[in-house]
Amino acid sequence: MSEHPAELSPLGKSSAYVSVYTPSLLFPIARQPKWQELGLDAARLPFHGVDIWNCYELSWLTPSGKPEVAAAEFVFPIKAARIVESKSFKLYLNSFNQTVFRDRQEVQQTLETDLSVAAQGPVMVRLLSMQQLHQGGMLPLAGDCIDDLDVAVDCYEYDRSLLALNLPQVEVSEQLHSHLLKSNCPVTGQPDWGSLQISYRGPQLNRAALLRYLISFRQHADFHEQCVERIFLDLRRVLGEGELTVYARYVRRGGLDINPYRSTRAGVPENLRLARQ
Repeated sequence: MSEHPAELSPLGKSSAYVSVYTPSLLFPIARQPKWQELGLDAARLPFHGVDIWNCYELSWLTPSGKPEVAAAEFVFPIKAARIVESKSFKLYLNSFNQTVFRDRQEVQQTLETDLSVAAQGPVMVRLLSMQQLHQGGMLPLAGDCIDDLDVAVDCYEYDRSLLALNLPQVEVSEQLHSHLLKSNCPVTGQPDWGSLQISYRGPQLNRAALLRYLISFRQHADFHEQCVERIFLDLRRVLGEGELTVYARYVRRGGLDINPYRSTRAGVPENLRLARQ
């Protein structure tokens, strides 16, 4: 069996934390192998989307030697051929700690250049001061939360057959969300916790079936982006060709949270910050 590319990354290994700017620390992983597994053609993807990363541990030195801190928002387009493995991203960001930059603009431009090269696509970067971060506050997900449904669950291994429609079928336009999404890192086995929002127009989903389906990811091993793409494709098979958006907001690990967005509509979603983020 061929080795998963991520197994060559810093994940699950002891790492020296370099504090001087080192862009070579970034470890990109091609999207194509997982897309092939999901039956996707990169030239004809059935969705638009982005991957929004938020960083809360960014610091560098000014020319006077004084440290600066900031939060950062990174927007990776899915047209970019590669994702960046998260631990390598953390190590790369850590390498800014003892590096002198002329000003915030140079920091932003450096980040955009390095990440765009690694991802093989244009990555947008926005730096946020502590005041801006506080002003942004926290927001809830829109729509109905399905977590309080009284359901019996006995499946914790991914099973798309759990999805079902309400009968008789009724056409609806609705937003649903759950905070019970959990999957595991495919290399280290560490848990990835998330909240998921689904917006769609079409035949009405059975909410209890949807909740059981989302819970079935509990022992599933995949990266954040791949879980969301799998959910999008599974819902698409059940719902047909109507409007569909799947947006996950994952809990941060090591100062980074990852928030994949896949939709039949083009555009970039609001970068919400939830209570667990």
